[in-house]
Formats: sequence, C-alpha cells, structure tokens
Amino acid sequence: MRYDRTTALEERQASRWSTMRRRYGYGAAISVMPYFLIKIAWTLGLFIPTEQMGDTSWRAINAATAIIAAIGILLALAFSMPWGARLPAWLVAIPVWIGTGLLVPMLLLAPVLGPAAMLRDQEAGAAGVWALEQLFVMLSLVGVSICLPLAMAGYARTRWPEAFGNSMDYSQLPGNTLRLQQIMGRLVGIGCILLGMIKVFWAAGGTIGIDPARLEERDMWWHLLTLSTGAWSFAGAWGLIVLTSRSRSRRFVPRMAAVWVSSGMLFSYNLFSAIRTDSQLSPEHPVLRMLTTQAGIIFGIVMGMMLVLVLHDRRQAMSEQHQGLSSENEAI
Repeated sequence: MRYDRTTALEERQASRWSTMRRRYGYGAAISVMPYFLIKIAWTLGLFIPTEQMGDTSWRAINAATAIIAAIGILLALAFSMPWGARLPAWLVAIPVWIGTGLLVPMLLLAPVLGPAAMLRDQEAGAAGVWALEQLFVMLSLVGVSICLPLAMAGYARTRWPEAFGNSMDYSQLPGNTLRLQQIMGRLVGIGCILLGMIKVFWAAGGTIGIDPARLEERDMWWHLLTLSTGAWSFAGAWGLIVLTSRSRSRRFVPRMAAVWVSSGMLFSYNLFSAIRTDSQLSPEHPVLRMLTTQAGIIFGIVMGMMLVLVLHDRRQAMSEQHQGLSSENEAI
C-alpha cells in the first residue's frame, strides 16, 4: 500500500512537471516570434528606423540575433515535445545557459530600460515606427524570459534529476572532484566579488577608472547594466562558494540557479560587449574596460565548468544510492 501511494505521488508530480514543460515551452515559442520576424525584416532592410541600421555591420548583428531567436524557438519546441529528450545534452545545455544568462537579467531591467531606450532613440531622431518595433521586441523578450526558464525547469527535472533536490555529501565518493571544486570555487568566488565591487562602484557614480572626458556619457542604461553585472557577480560568487563548500546548505536548487544564471550572464554579456561595433562608446578607461570584460568572460566559463563538476558528482552519488537501495531490496 505504501508503495502504491509513493508511486501515485511520483506520477502526479511527473504529470505536473510535464504539463509545465509543454505549456511554457509553447509560450516561449510564441513569445519570441515577433522578435524573430522583426529581426528578419531589419536584416533584409525593411522597416529600418534609422539610416545607421542599414549598414552592413548592423544587418550582420540583426542576422545573428535572428539566428539566436530561431534557436530559441527550436529549444522551446524541444522542451515541449518528446523528441527533445533524445537530443545530445550539450546541444540543449549550452544554448540554454547562454540564453538564460541573457534573458533573466534583462527581464528584471526591462520595465526601466525599455522606456528609457525608447525615449533615448526618440530624442536622437529615430522614426516613429521605431517605438512600435521596440515595444514588440520588449514584449517578446519579457515573454521568453518568463516562459523559457520554466520550460527548461520542467525538461531538466525529467532528464537531469541530479540538478534538483537537496544537497548531498559526495566527499567519500571514489573519484570525486570536491577538492578541485573547493579550490576553484574560492578563487573564482573572490574574483567575482572583486569584479562586482568594481561594477557596483561605477554604477553608484564612482569615477575612478572612468575616462574623465566622458563622464557625462554615463546614462541610465549604462548605470543599470553595470549595476546588474555587479549584482550577478555577487550572486554567482555566493552560489559557487556555497555549492563547493563542505558545509553545504540543504537547499541546492537556489544556489545552483544563481550560479547558472550568473555564469551565463557574465559570459554572454561580456562577450557581446567585447565584439560589438560600438564598444568604444563605453565611458570606462579602455584598459579597464578590456580587463573587466575579459575577466567576466573567464569567470563565466569557469563557473559553468564548476557547476558541471558538481552535477556530475551528484549524479554519481545518486547512482550509488540507488544501487545501495536495490541491493537492500534484493536482500529483503
């Protein structure tokens, strides 16, 4: 009887996760469609609000973001349909890691940055249709920022159960990487704290490291994005240090989520900052801008690698536990 109740409870939970996976997966695919269509139009030179966006470099950027949007639609469908479970893990995890790093921080900033960007472009003389296009872009980004992570959670809960549940002790597991995790976790954690302090200092109005001739160029957009980078650096440092310490909290998922989003954010935002055509417009001193940007990329990659090691050891520990339970049941 107890077995039947446990099985029924597990089946109900699996059904809820499956429903969430389909519902939010379809929601993400629908939400990103306006963004996808607008980016295709701009790539083809249609409905361009400013002459600058007709340049080859801008069309290339719009083409790249259209491809990213198409990948987002495919991932959302993969989360919703049975064939998604047969995809290679890396083919799913890497785009989602980058995507959540881009979208989740932007979701928190969109209510402020969206109107600020529209006002700034109108003051710069952009065409009236630009405001409508930006509105559709913002709605798409907000919709996919909400739906895609939830669809991913339902997908991951089924495919990678080791990413959920409470913390577990795998220090006695043969071949574990706990010592490496602790060393790298502390080093990267300290680096993220230093990066966060620099970013928060700049966002709060600090002028050390800012080009004196460009102090007036620090607008709301720059302040909020800089503050966001600093805040996520702190969140990632906290999550990583807790995950890799021996005295780990039982609540694993919030720490894992903090490291996942923070590492993806540091990698994707700083990579975009490094390759964008207008990076010279940033008011930081060029050397410091280069150092903080490269540090963010490196910290993001290493944090992601540390998270993979933690999840690998958790999977091994879960496998050992299941084998132990199977042996006990056979003995009984």
